[in-house]
Amino acid sequence: MIRYALRCKEGHDFESWFASADAYDALSAKRLVSCAVCGVEDVSKALMAPKVAPRAAPTEMERKIAELRRKVEAEATYVGPRFAAEARAIHEAGESRPIYGEANAAEARELIADGIPVAPLPFLPKARTN
Repeated sequence: MIRYALRCKEGHDFESWFASADAYDALSAKRLVSCAVCGVEDVSKALMAPKVAPRAAPTEMERKIAELRRKVEAEATYVGPRFAAEARAIHEAGESRPIYGEANAAEARELIADGIPVAPLPFLPKARTN
């Protein structure tokens, strides 16, 4: 089904549904489309704008996650899949430098078991999502 905005030669605007664009064309060619207001059969498609749903405002949780993302990306270095090795090297060197990246569950458990502080992030790094 397709909905068209239509206008008759008298200037009346109205809408109508058709099985398809071809169905409208066939009915219009046979002058079987008439104005819903005055009945005139001289009808053409009017300019239509697509109906776009407005974007919902972000929730408080989405705002907080976006804020966390900005902070992490501004203050930490992205190390990608080398996260576990980098975190271990930083810890063993006695350094304190923020990094983020990816680690599987086993790597994360090993880091935690060895006293290396790690935490999951509630988003994928942009470097990985692009």
